[in-house]
Amino acid sequence: MPILGCLFKIVSVFLPHIFNLKKRMAESPFSLDYDETEESVNLWEVAQKYLRYWPWFVLGILICLGGAYAYMRYAPIVYESSAKIKIIDEAKEMDITVDPMALLSGNPGINLDNEIQVLKSYRILGQVVEALNLDVSYFQKGNIKTTEIWNPPFAITKLIAEDSIGQPRVYDISLDAFEARITNMDGATTVVGLAEKDTVPIQLPFNITFLENAQPIAYEGIQFRVVLKSVKDAVFALSEKLQVQPTDKRSEVLSLSIKGQSPERSETVINELINKFNQDGIIDRQLISKRTLEFIDERFAYLSGELDSIEVGKEDFKRLNNLSYIESDVDFSLQRKAVAQDEVTNLETQISLAALLKNAVLGQSAYGLLPVDVGLENSGINSLVAEYNEMAIEREKLISTVGDNHPTLVTLSGQLENLKVNILRSLNVYQTQLKLSLRQLNREKSQANSMFSRLPEKEKTLRAIERQQSIKENLFLLLLQKREEAAMNYATTAPSIKVVDYALTSNEPLSPKKRIVYPIGLLMGLVLPFAVLFIKFSANSKIEGSSDMELATSEISLLGEIPHLRKVKKFHDAHDRSILAESFRILATNVNYFLPKSGQQGGKVIYMTSSIESEGKSLLAYNLSVAFASLNKKVLLVDADLRSPKLYDYFGMGKNTKGLSDYLKDPKIHWNEFVYPGLDDNRFHKVCLSGPVPPNAPQLLSDGGFETFIDAAKETYDYIVVDTAPTMLVADTLLISKKADITLYVMRAGLTDKKLLNFSKELHHKGKLTHMAYVLNDVRPKDSKQYSYGYGKKH
Repeated sequence: MPILGCLFKIVSVFLPHIFNLKKRMAESPFSLDYDETEESVNLWEVAQKYLRYWPWFVLGILICLGGAYAYMRYAPIVYESSAKIKIIDEAKEMDITVDPMALLSGNPGINLDNEIQVLKSYRILGQVVEALNLDVSYFQKGNIKTTEIWNPPFAITKLIAEDSIGQPRVYDISLDAFEARITNMDGATTVVGLAEKDTVPIQLPFNITFLENAQPIAYEGIQFRVVLKSVKDAVFALSEKLQVQPTDKRSEVLSLSIKGQSPERSETVINELINKFNQDGIIDRQLISKRTLEFIDERFAYLSGELDSIEVGKEDFKRLNNLSYIESDVDFSLQRKAVAQDEVTNLETQISLAALLKNAVLGQSAYGLLPVDVGLENSGINSLVAEYNEMAIEREKLISTVGDNHPTLVTLSGQLENLKVNILRSLNVYQTQLKLSLRQLNREKSQANSMFSRLPEKEKTLRAIERQQSIKENLFLLLLQKREEAAMNYATTAPSIKVVDYALTSNEPLSPKKRIVYPIGLLMGLVLPFAVLFIKFSANSKIEGSSDMELATSEISLLGEIPHLRKVKKFHDAHDRSILAESFRILATNVNYFLPKSGQQGGKVIYMTSSIESEGKSLLAYNLSVAFASLNKKVLLVDADLRSPKLYDYFGMGKNTKGLSDYLKDPKIHWNEFVYPGLDDNRFHKVCLSGPVPPNAPQLLSDGGFETFIDAAKETYDYIVVDTAPTMLVADTLLISKKADITLYVMRAGLTDKKLLNFSKELHHKGKLTHMAYVLNDVRPKDSKQYSYGYGKKH
């Protein structure tokens, strides 16, 4: 089925992508250069990625099962009707010698391909169409489905010429107790009264005849559709539906089948086709018998004249010579002569028959039929004549369907000419052999006749006359016998086929099949959502969750996932217990655990950076600093993104508020003058803004003043959280990266492209960022591992 084939293609496309995900990641242009032995694909995580969309699968199953139900409800129900016939071998019926090698090879001697072509020929199918009026189709209309029917309560007879029918003409017919309303496709309606329930003449291209036992009121509310088409179109349509094929390579049985909505129609068509094909074969066989009868009748007229002439001559001879009876007193030699005479008579009879057949061959019309089995005692010549007649009949059939120059017709004509030459050659050889035998017998007879030299010459003459009379009488009697046989064959021609099974239809429809449609609907309900999701995931080049990062690299740790929140973006209270607050406390704990355990004194320096803008590093730096402060740790939040500062907005200060850039311009000023209170209600939280945007930020950061600032701040604060510039846009962060104890690299779900993982990993490999770790920002709950328990829904 087309649906099943499509389903297999979808599965074959997507399943390898699941089970070979690791290989796909390695070959992807977004993949990283990593050691495959250190990576592993967690198929359960991949499955969870799809299971998060379980409503899609439920909806897909419901929709596809609903579609399967609708398909089962409204799809046309198609049945297959089939019959079997056995082709009877005409050569076996006529007792013609069959090639033994053909029997040993399993070839029955019948060309089934030729029989199939005859069965599907326009001539035979045309007879079926005309006999059953298949050029008129009947349908019963429903709200959605229109079903073909075979026995409507009326019959349609076309009134228009075949040449005037181009495209099929469609008419809708509705009945009630008193009338029929006939509407064409243009909307024109004709009303026909049903009072007489007989053929009603109306201004339509057909007559409508209501069946004798039809009760129109029983069909009230039912709409019928009638389709008129040309006989030619009907024949072509039947030829497309009809399937004819041998049941086995060595079998003489053909299977005929038709698929259609109406089993009654299909069975009737197949049975009618069998009858027409059988009648056609019977007519072909009768042609041979008819030609034989005509030939024998012609020879009867000739032999009758010959016998009459001999009788008259014999009578005259006896009267003139005063003879009444032939002397019967002969001796032993006469018996020998009699035996020789019988043999001579037989040979002369065969010579005459051969001459008659030869004259028939030479005098026949082009490719006409030859008489068979006229008494010639030569099986080879009889076989050639039978083979010639079979080819002549096949040629006549072919002429009705193809042109005179068709290659098959030309080849068949050549074969007939060759057979005719072979028949004549065989007759000449046979006549020569008979004449030689006759001369030999005549010599033997002459020796015996020398003993009868004393018999009167008149007796010899009388014997010659009687011999000619005997030959003609034997030939006449033989032809009379053959004529009776030919007449009997003509009257009792055997059928050309044997019906093994008349048309039957299986109770189970060919389509749709419930046991196939519903499982396919269920499977499609699973596969289609999966395919959509797969395309969605494959086409999405953005990082969506931690699994995307873990598949790309495992050597750089992911310290935290910050959930997506629609409204609240930052701390308002150090005692906040929201999802946002808890996520940053978790991040603070992980950062603290991840910090290198060295013996250095002073606070820890935490850099917050990203690849591009808008990934949320400034907000994360702010919230992380508040998270540390909520733990009663002294925290200094530093805005080191001198080119595009953001932190001043979080504290309600202006862009020109003095800050880090002012200190870097004049390191002689005490750094503490640029430190401001952070949260109003938290004495542990302080902030140093970036200050006015300088024209030479890289120079200020690389002059050593920043290192001095950080070293001094480490003596006062437990944590210094530094918001730095994006690494892909400018080199500012790389200039000061050595002062960091840890660098938190921010990726934003739904924004950061997976390609940027390569860039960040390259920075890590080359040691341009110190002790780097990832933080994934703006993660939606369905893409997060950390927030899958619904924590915080009440807050």
